Amino acid sequence: MAYFLHDDFLLQTKHAVRLYHDYAKALPIIDYHSHLPPDAIASDEKFENITRLWLAGDHYKWRALRVLGTEEHYITGGATDREKFRKWAEAVPYTLRNPLYHWTHMELKDPFGITELLGPDNADRIFDSASAQLQTPGFSPRDLLTHFHVEMVGTTDDPVDDLRHHQTIASSGFGTKVLPTFRPDKVFQLSKGDDYRRYIDQLQAASGVAIVDLDTLLDALWNRLYYFHSQGCRIADHGLNSLPRQMDVTLSLDEVFKRVLAGDDRLAAEHEEAFTFLVLSELCKLYHDKGWVQQFHLGPLRNTNSRKLRELGADTGYDSIGDFRQAQSMQHFFNTLEEEGRLAKTVVYNLNPSDNAVFAAMMGNFQAAGTKGKMQFGSGWWFLDQLDGMTQQLNTLSNIGLISCFVGMLTDSRSFLSYSRHEYFRRLLCNLFAEDINKGLLPDDIEWTGKVIQDICYHNARQYFGL
Repeated sequence: MAYFLHDDFLLQTKHAVRLYHDYAKALPIIDYHSHLPPDAIASDEKFENITRLWLAGDHYKWRALRVLGTEEHYITGGATDREKFRKWAEAVPYTLRNPLYHWTHMELKDPFGITELLGPDNADRIFDSASAQLQTPGFSPRDLLTHFHVEMVGTTDDPVDDLRHHQTIASSGFGTKVLPTFRPDKVFQLSKGDDYRRYIDQLQAASGVAIVDLDTLLDALWNRLYYFHSQGCRIADHGLNSLPRQMDVTLSLDEVFKRVLAGDDRLAAEHEEAFTFLVLSELCKLYHDKGWVQQFHLGPLRNTNSRKLRELGADTGYDSIGDFRQAQSMQHFFNTLEEEGRLAKTVVYNLNPSDNAVFAAMMGNFQAAGTKGKMQFGSGWWFLDQLDGMTQQLNTLSNIGLISCFVGMLTDSRSFLSYSRHEYFRRLLCNLFAEDINKGLLPDDIEWTGKVIQDICYHNARQYFGL
């Protein structure tokens, strides 16, 4: 049986082959949004085996295993690493047409050089081969980033983080820039009760600001934002159902916040959106003033299975696509900042494919003279970072905006092997342009088309994020 991941995988015409190999393939990677653990990069300790590197924390794989009826013992439970790998190997042949099938074999091929199709018959042999390679030079976290030509990694960090791991990396002389990203999601979760109060205590300790009301909460956040800026941070990120609306409230938000601090949560839920609007909009003004880029990941319906949330906790693979209304709240939020002249460069990611055109059109309303592609409709995200989802996003952006100004792909991943997603994106992108050339929809100008592709894959992001 011929191995399907040949050099021209996904490249269906001679134009696609040339665009990828001559223009896109060798470009460095700017991974401006990831969830890679900075402590692992700082310590640079090798992974014990491929399960620790590849399966731990990967809820994409966990969801597939659950569809097949696999016991949780072999997913997030107490099974050995080898046993968990065997279960994944048993599952892989059944993932045909799911992006996991491509990603699995791309990640085995690069960096491990394994070109067998993974299955139950070779599970132990591939586990042993990959795990042995992980103990050799060239396979530590930093080595892997270097191998994939990663120029910059943006991690995802809470405002209370002391960023000591980033300091260790920066002082080590490591060639890849590893920069923090300010992710203040927990500060908006007013209705979380004791968990919220514990978080405010952490923010108070990190900032050195006694948080007793809204003004001091904002002072504490500004303190942490300035600290992040001093450590090289230039990007903020937010995970929300939708952008918050500015709503009428029955009691002043300052009073509601004080009551929550005092342990009274009765009004928290009904005021949470108005509270989020106030705090988030104040942060966004500061992002603008500091020259940052702000990102918004919109649309997930989180923690859908209450029993599994109690048993396993959050972020274990029980989130989904939501059908939240986006357009009016997005317009109002951006317009409020624009009215003050304090709308920062913005990347917005959509999780519901039915809203692609809404997102792409909204970005065109708030562009700015002197800034190329100030407002970005971000790449296919989470459930949509696969061939069909990325193609839809690229086509919608092409039709409604300017794909030539796009800042391209990211990993949004916790795995050091996920850089195959950039290869996947680049191959798809080159094939998309080549198809239009073959159909006569674009001129047969490989040099100019190649330049546009290079901009999308690398140069636009490098300029946009000021690297």
